[in-house]
Amino acid sequence: MPRTARDVVFVDGVRTPFGKAGPKGIYHETRADDLVVKCIRELVRRNPNLPVERIDEVAVAATTQIGDQGLTIGRTAALLSGLPKSVPGYAIDRMCAGAMTAVTTTAGGIAFGAYDVVVAGGVEHMGRHPMGEGVDPNPRFVSEKLVDESALFMGMTAENLHDRFPHLTKERCDAFAVRSQEKAAKAYANGDIQPDLVPIAVRNTNPEVGETGWGLATVDEPMRPGTTLESLAGLKTPFRPHGNVTAGNAAGLNDGATASLLAAEDVARELGLPVKMRLVSYAFAGVEPEVMGIGPVPATEKALAKAGLTIEDIGAFEVNEAFAVQVLAFLDHYGIADDDERVNPYGGAIAFGHPLASSGVRLMTQLARRFEQRPDVRYGITTMCIGFGMGGTVIWENPHFEGGK
Repeated sequence: MPRTARDVVFVDGVRTPFGKAGPKGIYHETRADDLVVKCIRELVRRNPNLPVERIDEVAVAATTQIGDQGLTIGRTAALLSGLPKSVPGYAIDRMCAGAMTAVTTTAGGIAFGAYDVVVAGGVEHMGRHPMGEGVDPNPRFVSEKLVDESALFMGMTAENLHDRFPHLTKERCDAFAVRSQEKAAKAYANGDIQPDLVPIAVRNTNPEVGETGWGLATVDEPMRPGTTLESLAGLKTPFRPHGNVTAGNAAGLNDGATASLLAAEDVARELGLPVKMRLVSYAFAGVEPEVMGIGPVPATEKALAKAGLTIEDIGAFEVNEAFAVQVLAFLDHYGIADDDERVNPYGGAIAFGHPLASSGVRLMTQLARRFEQRPDVRYGITTMCIGFGMGGTVIWENPHFEGGK
């Protein structure tokens, strides 16, 4: 019998505060799976109308699926969260777009009718599991020149993007980074970020970091609100002598987790769950791995075409700031100004951090906040570049739309 696709909605999203990776970071003594568990439990707490037995799937992404990020983390996190044993789960990996792919994959299941309600999110503990830990790239990649060796190092691919677009100067990237920090500080001051943060109990055993013992993580650790162009100008360029990419105009190495609730719209209405966004379309696209930062452009082109929309229809952008040059390449392609108020209005990964597989849902929670505050905006996108030469874009509709664009 013929099926009709169901509308998929974003019900809610939460995340941990993001931390700096390494022995001085807030999560040095905290397990990755426990970060996910906190997010799932918070989603359940915030949505008391949801009978937990109605959750049909838990999809959790991690880029480095070993140690406390291994063991099919979607299933183990579901069990550790206290969800019924009847709730299944699985792990997923698309590098930086892990959580985004967890959302799109389970959304497809909802649209098809396989699921009614799902949890989708991601985690990355880059302090415990640095990017690339345990991997063994096939030597054919380099020996047969399938990719340039720089494709294996994300910072080098960002330098390659500077080579391709020399008008995207280091000065423009630094200016973008300063604005990201300023917007994040303003968003915190206005209370736009805190409602979706899950406080995390953390333990410090390193006296060099500060007072030892237990504490509470409630804010993003990487933020540098006092950043200036002058302070960024002298930073080292670790990926190339006299290069353009620095620790100041790129996201750092971070720890953190995210989780979201998705549902069929009719089920959300039936259960009295909030409807924060409505899924319109999504697309992933491949590009040359050496310039993976350009990935959001073809992904956005595909997603817009599937939706029957143009870039002019989009009134809100959440673009992951893995590197400032990658965001500027996207904006430049579409003729959007570096400081356009539609783009990352609360700041981005340069300020908050980018714990790889978790970031897709952070973009979505911030877009949902923008939709709530701007009923004149109808469509928004979340988009990101993805390691080894890909991009991903999800287009959302504002359920609060009251006319405008």
